[in-house]
Amino acid sequence: MPSKRYKESAKFIENGKSYPLAEAVVVLKKFPRAKFDESVDLSIKLNVDPKQSEQMVRGTVPLPHGTGKQVRVVAFAEGAQAEAARAAGAEHVGFKEIIAKIKGGWFDFDIAVATPDAMQEVRKLGKELGPKGLMPNPKTGTVSEDMAKAIREFKAGRVEFKMDKNANLHVAVGKASFEADQISANARAVIEAVVKSRPSTVKGIFLGSCTLSTTMSPGVPVDLKEFLAVVG
Repeated sequence: MPSKRYKESAKFIENGKSYPLAEAVVVLKKFPRAKFDESVDLSIKLNVDPKQSEQMVRGTVPLPHGTGKQVRVVAFAEGAQAEAARAAGAEHVGFKEIIAKIKGGWFDFDIAVATPDAMQEVRKLGKELGPKGLMPNPKTGTVSEDMAKAIREFKAGRVEFKMDKNANLHVAVGKASFEADQISANARAVIEAVVKSRPSTVKGIFLGSCTLSTTMSPGVPVDLKEFLAVVG
């Protein structure tokens, strides 16, 4: 049963209409506010075959205005790289002792980064990290020779996007308290990054549908025509 706030928010959305991104954000900002600072989420449906590995869409993108939340980083590193990770602000730094904690059910972090040398052991956490989308991967910048740089970027607002088994992407692009132009710039950065990640084997229209919503609100349909000219 939709809440009263949800129903009130839905009244601002014109039935059957898709809004240019900037207008979608204006509509979103009209919604009644919750008692907490809700996340603003971008959801995109892709016209790809999720069963084909070569059509997987995944990557990272820096948000111009950050995510508005503290990102907790765990770093798998030793020696000088471990010291660099601590200096860059990683909340948890270590190697085999961190692996043991995760195998024991500990997941008090948002991002996991690792040095290439550490990955031989970290890969053994496939069953633990894989389903949660936390396994370090070179494609997303979470496996790096420069731990300090990787950690600073994620702390500053670099976010990962990864298609799920139904060809959908969900990315947090800010907080409801952000100014409209900040939300718009962040969402635009994500959409353009997704367009540029289009697999070469995908034919026809790549972006299916898109909505912008807060944690507790209905989705505002976004018109994607303005992004058709973005070159991958």
